[in-house]
Amino acid sequence: MNAIVTVVGQDRVGIIAAICNQLAGFNVNILDISQTILQGAFTMVMAVDASAATASFGDLNTALAELGNEMGLSIRIQREEIFDAMHRI
Repeated sequence: MNAIVTVVGQDRVGIIAAICNQLAGFNVNILDISQTILQGAFTMVMAVDASAATASFGDLNTALAELGNEMGLSIRIQREEIFDAMHRI
């Protein structure tokens, strides 16, 4: 199952490393990544493959949200089909 991870927050050292380590710890593969910094605000969108994840989708969601709280970021994961449906024009 593919999913989309979005990250928004104030820029600081280690954001990408922390999120990538968290995903790797759950055996989630990063398929594509785009990140930018807009006037000090960090934004990132990642396409990931969670089909071999060692945790349920709900547990992934909780772990990423908790990491976001610890780092002062908004980190969300959505199934790709839901993300696509929400952003269809």
